[in-house]
Parts: sequence; C-alpha cells; structure tokens
Amino acid sequence: MDRRYFTLGSVSLLALLSAAAAQRAYALTLADLSNADATKGLKTALEKGALSAIGILGAPDGFLGNDSVRIALPGALNDAANLMRRFGQGTRVDDLVTAMNRGAEAAMPMAKDLLVSAVQGMSVTDAKGILTGGDTAVTGFFASKTRPALAVKFLPVVTQATEKVGLAGKYNEVAGKAAELGLLKKEDANIQQYVTTKALDGLFFMISEEEKKIRQNPVGYGSAILTKVFGAIR
Repeated sequence: MDRRYFTLGSVSLLALLSAAAAQRAYALTLADLSNADATKGLKTALEKGALSAIGILGAPDGFLGNDSVRIALPGALNDAANLMRRFGQGTRVDDLVTAMNRGAEAAMPMAKDLLVSAVQGMSVTDAKGILTGGDTAVTGFFASKTRPALAVKFLPVVTQATEKVGLAGKYNEVAGKAAELGLLKKEDANIQQYVTTKALDGLFFMISEEEKKIRQNPVGYGSAILTKVFGAIR
C-alpha cells in the first residue's frame, strides 16, 4: 500500500513538474530572447516571406489572376476602358492590361538578390523593436531598404513587356492629357512608371501577407527559430 501510494505520488509530482516546465517555456517573453535569436528570427521570417511572395507573383497569372494585386488601368483611364468595351474595343484594352500584368510578373525574379541582401544587412539593434512593431513592421522596414533600388531594376523589364503590345505610347499620350486636366495623378501618366509602382505595391503586399501568417502560426512553418521568436511576442 505504501509503495503504491508512493509510486502514484511520484507520478503526480513528475506530471506537475513537467507542466510547470512547459508553462515556463510557453511564458518565454521577448525580454528572454538574445539579440542573436531575435535577429535570426527576423531574418528567417523575411527570407521566407520574400521568397514565397516572389514565387507566387512571378508565376504565370501571379498578378493577372490575383484580384488582390491585379494591375488595372488607373482612375479615369479605367473608366474610359469600360466605355471602350461597350463599343467593341475591349480586346485592345485587355491586351494592354495583360501586358501590364505580365511585365510585373516578369520583373519579380529580379527582386530576389536585393531582398536577400537586405535580410543579411539587418542590424541587431533594430531587430527586437521591429518584432514588436505590429503585423507588418518587418515588411515596412524591408520596403524602406529595398524599394528605390527595386524600382530601378523593375523598370526596364516592365518597359519591354508593355511595349510589345504597341499601346504604351498611346497610353502615355492619353494619360498625359488626362493628368493635365486633373483626371489622373501625374505619377500614373507614364505606363512604365505606373506598372513598376504597382508591381512593387503587389510585392510588398504579398510579403506582408506572408509575414502575418508567420506571426500568427510560426509552428506551421516548421522552423524552430520562428516558433521561438514569434511565439515569445504573442
């Protein structure tokens, strides 16, 4: 009897100790993380999110088939395009819109080197602050480091794609007049610049979506460091 009670008591004690240890592990906070862990977690999240976004958007119909990032004609030009469709000119409009989105898709792989370089250059000092800065704080930091350089790399690819349909010049002519009349933003009056801007918007939007997923469910990404770091700030 005494031996049986001792055994049961030992088991219960072990169970309580295990539960307490698990609770302490779960209660890990950002303050408990080393700078190395915080930075590594950030870099892992950034790289995973960036490469995933590039893979999604750089595939056929990555832009054209995705309503969240699909590039449409801007403002008054989109209204005019809808009117053209009513008068049987929809094919020309659709060809231009398709070329715009294909240009954005073609530019995506060129982002990889700059994004990875930004990941590698992230400072330890900012890491913990970025981690606690909200669902897309990492993406915002990332965009601030890479967006201007990415625009330079994207522009020639977008230009080549839009010029294939022979409508780029016509777009710029009509858009320029619309901008003069206040019907269109000046920055949207050049098709190459407009598509480049929208391509970057789409890229960082997709990175932010991936970042949200990682923050909400780091375990699902199968990375111990992501689980440790992002689990600490939930």
